[in-house]
Amino acid sequence: MNAEAPWGRVADDGSVYVRTSVGERLVGQWPDGDPAEALALYTRRFDGLQVEVELLERRITQGALAPDQAGPSIAAARTAIGGAKAVGDLEGLLRRLDALGPLLELQRAKRRAAKAEQQAAARLGKERLVAEAEGIAAGKDWRAGSDRLRKLLEEWKALPRLDRKADDEFWHRFSAARSTHTRRRKQHFAEVEEQRAAATVVKRRLVSQAEALRGATDWGPTARAYRDLMQEWKAVGPAGRGDEEVLWQRFRDAQDVFFRARGAANTAQDEEYAANAVLKRAVLADAERLLPVTDPVAARVAFRPLAERWDEAGKVPRDDVRELERRMKAVEDAIGAAEDERWERSNPEAQARAADTVAKLEASLRELEDTREKAAAAGQETKVREAEQAIQARRSWLEQARQALTDFTP
Repeated sequence: MNAEAPWGRVADDGSVYVRTSVGERLVGQWPDGDPAEALALYTRRFDGLQVEVELLERRITQGALAPDQAGPSIAAARTAIGGAKAVGDLEGLLRRLDALGPLLELQRAKRRAAKAEQQAAARLGKERLVAEAEGIAAGKDWRAGSDRLRKLLEEWKALPRLDRKADDEFWHRFSAARSTHTRRRKQHFAEVEEQRAAATVVKRRLVSQAEALRGATDWGPTARAYRDLMQEWKAVGPAGRGDEEVLWQRFRDAQDVFFRARGAANTAQDEEYAANAVLKRAVLADAERLLPVTDPVAARVAFRPLAERWDEAGKVPRDDVRELERRMKAVEDAIGAAEDERWERSNPEAQARAADTVAKLEASLRELEDTREKAAAAGQETKVREAEQAIQARRSWLEQARQALTDFTP
């Protein structure tokens, strides 16, 4: 008894065949069993192959299986189907496997494009990292530069590799930049340490000089000396770690001792100067009572002891100097001016010049009056007016000259 199915049959002798496009193919023997059970068994085997093909299709379509991995899997499935001891559309399964070929090629093309794009991006990224690293290596930002180079290295590790030649070239430049920065940074800090050591020696000397000056009482020169020491302190740069703060504290303490002493001395001096100003204002009050000067001789006699008291009073606060000196000088100038005026009034030569001026003006006035009379007699009105104007001017000058003459003492 035999059994039939669309894709195979079981012959009377128990032989199991699968139908293909080129004819039947013997796939097994079921000599003493139920033919229907034989077909069911070999059909289930086909179903298993079909599940494998469906799983392979799904994984390839969804991209879960890379083309390079999918190729061997398809080949293995093809081999398994080609010699399968199963009943079903085995050629259909092979055609489904064949249909995966173009999909794999498309995926390979996409992967090649993605890889090319990734490589281009990686090249640009590494070019950027190299350029930035070389810029840092040429700079002097040691602390931030080192931190940034460490971050750049992490970025470098995250980028995919390029072809060996290009990747080696970029890495060589990147590594060289890091080495250059490290070498220059170490050299810089070595030089800094040398400078700090030299600065420590200089600042110890400055501290010794400052401490030697702290008890001085010649305030001006010592204050200037401290300013010079401070300028040198700033110019020499920082001392070594652990020394700078200690040396600065000693330097500042020495200055504080001196300037506190100077401040106390200045306070005492200010009090002295303020008392002197009181004395000078009293002298000034006596001196200003001599104004206005009516008797220059008496005023000069009275002023001499006042001037001596003024000098003996000593210095006054700076803010009072100008005003007090101006007022005292005004009194002295007024006395001097009165003396000069008295001398001028008693000067015989000046008196003679004044009398001569009066005589000349009187003579000129008489000549003008004669000229006016003659012009009037001749009816020359224009000359009369001119003479009148000249006469008025001469009379005014004559009055002034006579007043000047009366100012002289006999």
